[in-house]
Amino acid sequence: MKKSRESSARGAQAGKKEKDTRPKKIDFSDIPELSKRQLARMRRVGRPTLGDEPRRLIAIRLDPKVLGWLRRTAKKKGLPYQSLVNQILAEEMRKAS
Repeated sequence: MKKSRESSARGAQAGKKEKDTRPKKIDFSDIPELSKRQLARMRRVGRPTLGDEPRRLIAIRLDPKVLGWLRRTAKKKGLPYQSLVNQILAEEMRKAS
C-alpha cells in the first residue's frame, strides 16, 4: 500500500507544490538569434576541467579545526580550499609512488 504524501503538514505542502508546477510552454520566437561575433565571445560557465579527466565530486567529513586550517591556508595562497586539499593529496601520492 502506497503512503499518502499528505499524511503530514510538510507532505501536504509538497503535494500542493507538485500540482502547481506544470510544464509551461515558453514562446522563444521574439528572441533574436545570436550573431557569430556573440557566439565567439561566449565563455563556458562553471569550473573548467583540469588534467585529462574532470575532477570528481565527493563528500568527506573533516574535523572543524582541520577545515578551518585548510580554508585559512587556501585563502593566504589565493586558492579555493578544495584545490588545496587536492594539491596536498597529490603531493602525498607522488611521494608514495
